[in-house]
Amino acid sequence: MNDRQRILALLEGGVPDRVPWLGDLTYWAGAMARRGEVAPDFQQSDAYFQFHRELRVGFYLQGYFPFQTHYDPTIEVRTWAEGDDHYRSLRTPLGTLREKWTWLPESFAGAPTEHLVKSADDLPILRHIYERTSYTADYALAECRRAKVADLGIVLVYTPRTPFMQLVAMEAGIETLALLAATAPDDLVATLGIMEAKHDEAVTLAVASPAECVMIPENLSSEMVGRRLFETHMRRCQEKWVGRIRAAGKHSFIHIDGTLRGLLREEGAVGFNVLEALTPAPVGDLPVGEWRALAGPGPILWGGLPGVYFTPLVSDEEFDRHTIEVLEVMRRDRRCVLGVADQVPPDALRERVRRVADLADRYGRYS
Repeated sequence: MNDRQRILALLEGGVPDRVPWLGDLTYWAGAMARRGEVAPDFQQSDAYFQFHRELRVGFYLQGYFPFQTHYDPTIEVRTWAEGDDHYRSLRTPLGTLREKWTWLPESFAGAPTEHLVKSADDLPILRHIYERTSYTADYALAECRRAKVADLGIVLVYTPRTPFMQLVAMEAGIETLALLAATAPDDLVATLGIMEAKHDEAVTLAVASPAECVMIPENLSSEMVGRRLFETHMRRCQEKWVGRIRAAGKHSFIHIDGTLRGLLREEGAVGFNVLEALTPAPVGDLPVGEWRALAGPGPILWGGLPGVYFTPLVSDEEFDRHTIEVLEVMRRDRRCVLGVADQVPPDALRERVRRVADLADRYGRYS
């Protein structure tokens, strides 16, 4: 079987010949382009798909929102850079929100160092922005991938995050959000309601895209959110969107990429087809052998190889030992996909990436 046949067999309730292996190479490939090792448009070229074939890595998660976001004329958007700091401001009749992302050259990544929402005073401005936001379909990349993915894997697109996780990950940060939940709960709930109504519109476009799989890219970590906040602010929205994905005849994913013990049981009960980017101990907080007991019998469990294991920081012997241990658990389970938790990093060893398929062939075959 090829990579596409393996993953489709699993998604459709069957059993492939061995544990499927699919990995996200976006971060690694982006760093290679910045270092001048590949062309700037490498990830949009046929060479990128050939790169997967040479390394025998199945293709799936290549972060993509299949819609464009638009603001009405009452919102003035300005972007600029000062060295490694990149700013965006949104000016409205009610006031201005500003965010700053700082680029870290050593890690080829950026992170928010100033969020849009800093206090309860900013929530009316954020509501004004969302009320005047619209979306249009942007399916060109999904159509391109459908034509090129062939035997490599699947085409996957993103919905927005649920509103609470959008605030956690992007627009407020957990510290500010926790303060808002404690001191301005009604204002926060009103804001989340408006955000959800607008995100519903974007979900409609994502579900209608030419993709087989649709992911809610939560980046959820249970030491940040916890059961109470999940049940109060996230479960209902996730269940609604999963139902819409299912009704369209597509497969639903959630991107977790955080600690698992506190919320894996809850996410396993939402109805997702796949719980993805599951990070195991010793990098995460839960050994692979304990995943199924918490997640329940329904979802496919996808992950198992921490990104750092592809770097020189981990020995070849430890890499093999860990990968074989994960494959043995997944082979017994028969409802798992071997993946990277979360991405192959910029300093990955090419031979390490290539070795995974060899180990999967040897230790991941179902008897």
